Amino acid sequence: MKALAQFVGKAIETICVIILATMSVLVFLNVVLRYGFNSSINITEEVSRYMFVWLAFLGAILAFNENQHVSVTVFVEKLSPSAKKLLHLITDVIMLFCCYLIVDGSWIQFNLNLNNLAPISGLPQGITYLASTVAGFSIGILILARIATNIAALVKGETK
Repeated sequence: MKALAQFVGKAIETICVIILATMSVLVFLNVVLRYGFNSSINITEEVSRYMFVWLAFLGAILAFNENQHVSVTVFVEKLSPSAKKLLHLITDVIMLFCCYLIVDGSWIQFNLNLNNLAPISGLPQGITYLASTVAGFSIGILILARIATNIAALVKGETK
């Protein structure tokens, strides 16, 4: 299971690198064309916006997977190890509910905006909402795995 998580993490990292590189090239090329030759590629702005949204949500998945999101641990550090595990379990359940809300709402928005096409590229605007659906679902799966690990540790009486 850990090998699969590492593989998926590396795949998402690779996708993020490709998106960031493509965005950089498109925007740089557009700036050079606009200021150097008084012309531009119209589709660049829309495609870059779509890519940026996907980059942000894929980055959120990576940050959650590596436990890199900002957290305030002043009070948690003062708790006993078993109380910490219990608190982490409670916060994971709350976050799982939030993921459900994100997936539900963004799926509705995806379907509502699927037929709205971007004016220049013609891409469905629902694609941007699909990014939050994918992120919410992926983070939800990571939370479920973490909940299972924490419950197993609480049952076994592990303190780490």
